Amino acid sequence: MEGTRYNDVELLRLAVRVGEFLKSSGRSITTAESCTGGWIGKVLTDVAGSSQWFETGFVAYGNGAKTTLLGVLPAELEQHGAVSEAVVKALALGALERAAADIAIAVSGIAGPDGGTPGKPVGTVWLAWAWRHGKSLHVQARRKLFKGDREAVRRKAVAGALAGVLEL
Repeated sequence: MEGTRYNDVELLRLAVRVGEFLKSSGRSITTAESCTGGWIGKVLTDVAGSSQWFETGFVAYGNGAKTTLLGVLPAELEQHGAVSEAVVKALALGALERAAADIAIAVSGIAGPDGGTPGKPVGTVWLAWAWRHGKSLHVQARRKLFKGDREAVRRKAVAGALAGVLEL
């Protein structure tokens, strides 16, 4: 995936697969997006019939939105930074808690061209998925380092987030 530059057709194909998975399993999805700015929700709702399985999307680009919309604790942001495992998991769980959905996708990253640090270079993206299984909640996260310009990093983040749903 890291070497691929996903075009709109490829992202739509992936979204269709996610939609088929959700529909066949009777599940619904929500998104909590930072660096992708709503792109995951856009790709999912490009699929005809997505209203059957797409619940809502949150775009929480700034830290204030992460806390007020999705309940990320200010202490988590201060301690770990917005682009971290702790925060992306909190985003996913916050979205799942606030939406009538079964699965949540969350993304936070540094798309560039600036904003990177030695510990978190441009292209660093954290992806998380939270889901309900009976009465219990589960969450997992992955750190990725995507190469390319801002658009390439964001496209790869969208693709990675969607592909992760198919692994649940």
